[in-house]
Order: sequence, then structure tokens, then C-alpha cells
Amino acid sequence: MTTTKRIALVQAPPVLLDRSATLQRALDWVDQAAEGGAGLVAFPEAFVPGYPAWVWNLRAGLDRAELADLHLELQKQAVDLQSDMLDELRQRAAQRQVVIGIGINELDSQGGRATLYNSYLLIGTDGGTLLHHRKLIPTNPERTIWGRGDGSGLRVVDTPVGRVGVLLCWESYMPLARAALYDQGLDIYLAPTWDRGPRWEHTMHHIASESGAWVASVASAMGASDLPERLKSHASEFERPGGSMVIQPFGDAIVGPVNGEVGLVYGDLDLDEVKRSRRSLDVAGHYGRPDLFQLQVDRRRMTTATFLDDELPASDRKPARPGSSFLIAP
Repeated sequence: MTTTKRIALVQAPPVLLDRSATLQRALDWVDQAAEGGAGLVAFPEAFVPGYPAWVWNLRAGLDRAELADLHLELQKQAVDLQSDMLDELRQRAAQRQVVIGIGINELDSQGGRATLYNSYLLIGTDGGTLLHHRKLIPTNPERTIWGRGDGSGLRVVDTPVGRVGVLLCWESYMPLARAALYDQGLDIYLAPTWDRGPRWEHTMHHIASESGAWVASVASAMGASDLPERLKSHASEFERPGGSMVIQPFGDAIVGPVNGEVGLVYGDLDLDEVKRSRRSLDVAGHYGRPDLFQLQVDRRRMTTATFLDDELPASDRKPARPGSSFLIAP
């Protein structure tokens, strides 16, 4: 039985601020990657409906009107996971028998129904959600767009191409977040990003050495021609060369960084290389010191309120006081 698995990184632009058109584009890339033999098709950070790069150009205190208008448009084009917006993508994953990783601007339809998250999904070969991760800390001005995620997405999940975990962009600079994934038998460290350049590339090489896992970094390749007219004044922030790459455990890049090209970046991953690399360095095993260092991770989904009125079994209810008709939790 072969231990080599093929993945495809989609280094391509979205149709910025157009959810439906971006998802249609994603379906085409999934088809192409599946025909190329990929078992995992991974899209960049915030692919649907695009990364809000204007936050790096506009000034929060001075450009309020434009920021507010763009934010409202992003909200309207974001993905509500309680809806059927991703049904076609889920069906395509099942039809093509591929795992799809995709970055989304997620609209939380719970609570105030207005908060956005920088989220990443892994959709399984049955069309179901394997992983739903919300970026823990938006970076610098991203905090004017996205809320902070919780630890519920710090999970490594089984897929046909191996055990996969995801950290978004600068989450890769959070040592404890990385350690949380390493301790779960990680085969593939997926790092969707908006970043690029030598510092990011060095980070990916470091993580491959540290984790003993395959590292796949996927980023958008965008130019001014990919922008709607109203955003062309911000072209300098949106232009990206790509830079997607695949790095073998404890070793060198087998492909990339690929710059200046739109298309699929394939990587053939021998999962036995993970075991070979950890013979020398297994930071979650023989190279760890649990007697000295402990990591505790709260992976509960956090909400702003817990309502007990409809959840309390009748047997647990009791009167507030003798003769009262009001019920309280014990």
C-alpha cells in the first residue's frame, strides 16, 4: 500500500467581494485538482470572498466612511455556516472524493449576527465538516474586521491523505498553538496565508524541522486586474505574487515557493517521511519533557451567553420559593 499522497494548493485570486462567483471559481479548481490526482485541495486564507487587504491602507480614524462601506459589503458577501451557501462545494467534495480546505470570511449568525471571523474549513469526502477553525488572533489592523477565534479548531483530523491540522497566517508564530497540533499526531501542517517573502519561507522551513510533518503553505496570486474598479486605488496592498510551497519533514522544499503564477501547486507527500524524521526529533514524544512543561488547551466552543430556560430537564427544576410558580436552576 502506497504511503504517498498528492495534494494541490490553489494559488489563485478570488472574485473579490463576490461570494457566489468565488465559489463557482473554487468548484472549477476542485475539478481540475481532482483530475490531477489530488486527494486534498487547499485554498488560501480568506479566499471567500477575498482577503480584506484595504485594512492595511485605509486609516481607521480618518477613513471611517469608506471602511464602514467596505465592511458592510464584506458582511453581505461573507459565509454563514448555518445556511446552504457551501452546499455545492460540499457536494463536489463528495462527488470528486477529495478533501477541500478553504478559507472564508465567516459571518456568525448567532449572537449579534454581525461578527466576522477569519475561518478555515476542511470538508471531507462525504461533504461534511471535518474541521472549523477560527483564527485565534487577527493581525494588527485585521482586528477592525475579524473577531478572535476560540480553541475549538485546534484539532488534527483524519483524512485520506493523512492527519491534517491548520493554522492561519501569523498563527504560525504562536509556539503554543503549534505545540497543540504537534501533540495530536500531525502529518500535514497546512498554513494558508496572506503573507509572503523570505521571513515567511524561513518560518515554514523551521516548522517542518520542528514538527517533523509535511508543511504546505498556500497563498493567493493577485494583480491589479483582479480588483473591482472601486478598489484599484488600493492595488499595492492587494497585489500578491503567491509564494505557495510544500516542504518535507525535517528537510527542504519539494516545490516552491512558486511566485508570479496562477494555478495549482502539486505536492506528492510520502507519509513515511514523517516517521523517519521523528526518529531524531519528536517534540511531542521522546524529545519532550512533560515532567517540566505542560500545555493546557481549552477547545470548547465559546459563546457570549448560555441560556438554561429551554435546556433544563423537568426533573431538575424546582420552585424559587414555597408556593411560587417561578422555576430556577438548581
